Amino acid sequence: MIRYIVPILLLAISNIFMTFAWYGHLKFKTSPILIVILVSWGIAFFEYCFQVPANRIGHEVYNAAQLKTIQEVITLIVFSFFSVFYLKEQFKWNYLAGFACIILAVFFIFKKW
Repeated sequence: MIRYIVPILLLAISNIFMTFAWYGHLKFKTSPILIVILVSWGIAFFEYCFQVPANRIGHEVYNAAQLKTIQEVITLIVFSFFSVFYLKEQFKWNYLAGFACIILAVFFIFKKW
C-alpha cells in the first residue's frame, strides 16, 4: 500500500514547489524579470528533487499515463488552493466544471478495460 502512496506524496510536494516557481512571482510584478527567472529556477530545482523520484518510484506501480494523470490532478488541486489563498483570486463555478471533466479523464485512464 505504501508503494502506491509515496509517489503521490512526492508528486504533491513537487507540485507545491512547481506552483510557486511558475506563479509565485505574480505577487512581485515590479521585480526585474531576470531576478524572477533565477529565483524560479532555484525553486524549480527543489521541484525536480521530488518529481524525479516520484516518477521513478511511481513507475514501479503505475504506468506513465497514470503517473501523468495523477500529477495533473494534484496540480489542479494545489493550484486551486494557491490561487485562492496566495494570489487571492476567486474560484469560479466553471473552474470546478472543468476540473470535473479532468476527473472523468482519471476514470478512463485508471479503468481496467
